[in-house]
Amino acid sequence: MSTSLVLTICAPDRPGVMSRVSNTVAENGGNWLESRMARLGGQFAGIVRIECGEEDAKQLKEKLKALDSDAISVQIHEHGDLTNSPYTRCLRIDIFGNDRPGIVSQLTQAISHAGANIEELNTSIESAAMSGHPIFHASGSICLPNETDEQCLIDAVENLSDDLNIEIG
Repeated sequence: MSTSLVLTICAPDRPGVMSRVSNTVAENGGNWLESRMARLGGQFAGIVRIECGEEDAKQLKEKLKALDSDAISVQIHEHGDLTNSPYTRCLRIDIFGNDRPGIVSQLTQAISHAGANIEELNTSIESAAMSGHPIFHASGSICLPNETDEQCLIDAVENLSDDLNIEIG
């Protein structure tokens, strides 16, 4: 039997952080399945899904936690069960608008209240082409149950502000 683990990793950004983590996974019977990684504010942050044999899991977890001595923080989470997930229809989104404090909170609440689930969300602040004014940009994947109309999601986001636009692809 195998088990799937989700790791969250954070460390001061420097060469070799992911090399240390990936070597630890490989040397202890783990298989790297998927990951998302980024440098944010001088920190390296990542999320990783790995698989290993149940007999290897205990040692692998211990070795990953021992990376803390090298200032690499690894949190280990058991893989969730998605067999009965009602979120069957996923949409790619791009959202643009004037930046303001609280925009991510407002956006995520609107998505949730529309009955949607955030599968992936990347946010950034960009400069407007002509004015240099800060523009909020969010992109990612939002999943809906079959019975939820995507127009409900569009309306929920666009009703937050006159300057907020959502594009669905």
